[in-house]
Amino acid sequence: MALDRAVKDKIHFKRDQEQEHAAREWIEAVTGERFPTDDYEEALHDGIILCKLMNKLKPGSVPKIHTQGGPIKLRENIGLFQNAARAYGVDSSEVFQAVDCFDKQNIQQVTLCIFALNRLAQKNNFNGPKLNYHTKLPVYD
Repeated sequence: MALDRAVKDKIHFKRDQEQEHAAREWIEAVTGERFPTDDYEEALHDGIILCKLMNKLKPGSVPKIHTQGGPIKLRENIGLFQNAARAYGVDSSEVFQAVDCFDKQNIQQVTLCIFALNRLAQKNNFNGPKLNYHTKLPVYD
C-alpha cells in the first residue's frame, strides 16, 4: 500500500503544469472546443476530447466517438485514440496506456503523447494551430 502511494506521488510530482496548460490550449485551438472542466485529468479521462483532436488532425481517423454510456463504452475511446495516434505515426513508446488516462494514473504520459502528436502534425504539414510551449532552462547562480 505504501509503495503504491509512493509511486503515485512520484508520478504526480513529475507533472508539469505549464506543459498541461500548453497542451490544453493547443487541443482547444485545434478542436475549436473548450475543455468541459478546468480539471485537466478529468477533461481527458474519457478520451472524447482526444478522439476529436485526432479527427481534426486526420479526419475520419476515429470513426465513432462514444459520448455517453458506461465506463466500458467511454474507455473504448482511449483505445480508438491510441490506434489512430499510432496510425498517424506516433511511436508506440510515446502512446500512453489506457489506465494512464482513464484511471488518471499517469497524466504526464498522456501529455507527452499530445506533444508527440503536435510534432507529427507539424511534420505532416498540418495547417492548424501549433502547440506553443517553450521549456525553461535552469538558472545557475
